[in-house]
Amino acid sequence: MGCGRVGATLAMSLQSRGHSVAVIDQNADAFRRLDASFEGKKVTGLGFDRDTLAQAGIEDAFAFAAVADGDNSNIVAARVVRETYGVQNVVARIYDPHRAEIYQRMGIPTVATVRWTTDQVLRRLLPMGATDEFRDASGQISLAEVDVHADWVGHPLRHLERASGARVAFLTRYGDGVLPDDQTVLQESDVVHVLVRAAALPEVERILTHAPEVTE
Repeated sequence: MGCGRVGATLAMSLQSRGHSVAVIDQNADAFRRLDASFEGKKVTGLGFDRDTLAQAGIEDAFAFAAVADGDNSNIVAARVVRETYGVQNVVARIYDPHRAEIYQRMGIPTVATVRWTTDQVLRRLLPMGATDEFRDASGQISLAEVDVHADWVGHPLRHLERASGARVAFLTRYGDGVLPDDQTVLQESDVVHVLVRAAALPEVERILTHAPEVTE
């Protein structure tokens, strides 16, 4: 639902991966953002209206993305699709980060656009820190990219885990993802992604952006 720049790009990306796609927008002119090669349905109407959803094929849908301009429209549509039609793979774009947290706790996955953009800008302005990449539905568990002080290079990742209490989920090493084991050692230029309780993230950030205090 929503054929703005995000919706149109998402629709074309899904089609390129072999999926059949229907796009809903209340403004028929919005469909001009779709490439000429788009082969899916274009349905004019409100994304939470049952007749509109039926035209789009909601009964057979595997997933639904609510990416219109309004928070209210997105969350209403996401709830209707999940609760009325039983579609499990639903995501809503929410601009208000506080409301996004509430809907996450209600079990509706959200993309908080403002928070994500702010985090990305801050990361480039202040490179030493942590950036949320994902939170579970309860909002309590965070997957975060954490900058690590240069003095940790050469240490096994288990040292980082022991000192911070976080779990290293994976590394990005020269553009490739690496799943670590007990013997994996941090190398220069590694990007560290950790799983941690959201409330503990500031403390994990504090520990890992400073030189290690003790070594094994």
